[in-house]
Amino acid sequence: MPVPLFHLAFPVDDLATARAFYGGLLGCTEGRSSDAWVDFNFYGHQIVAHLAPGEAGHRNTGEVDGDNVPVRHFGVILPMPEWQSMADKLTKAGTQFVIAPHIRFKGEAGEQATMFFLDPCGNALEFKAFNDMSRVFAK
Repeated sequence: MPVPLFHLAFPVDDLATARAFYGGLLGCTEGRSSDAWVDFNFYGHQIVAHLAPGEAGHRNTGEVDGDNVPVRHFGVILPMPEWQSMADKLTKAGTQFVIAPHIRFKGEAGEQATMFFLDPCGNALEFKAFNDMSRVFAK
């Protein structure tokens, strides 16, 4: 059975800025669009930036392994080499990280690389990686 695709709609303040960030910096190809929304291929999944000024951005944080993680966020789990490549690309582009790239839960079942950053509309994204993808749901 094929793996189902995930769909996420989220608010942005400006579609041109969203296109530059998701399409340009993150390399997500654009799908359908209108004057009110844009589809992106986010690592094989469909995300949709909807024009909704004033609704974008994260509001609260919660503590995870000593970090104040934006509660409302989305992202992707990448193989470790791709994660490192993206961390390097974002750093080179001058991205201001909410939580800089690092290893979380060191030595534990859920050890992972993680980084948090905001899109230009204030939406929080987390990109993470595991050395062993079978450990994604490990307790």
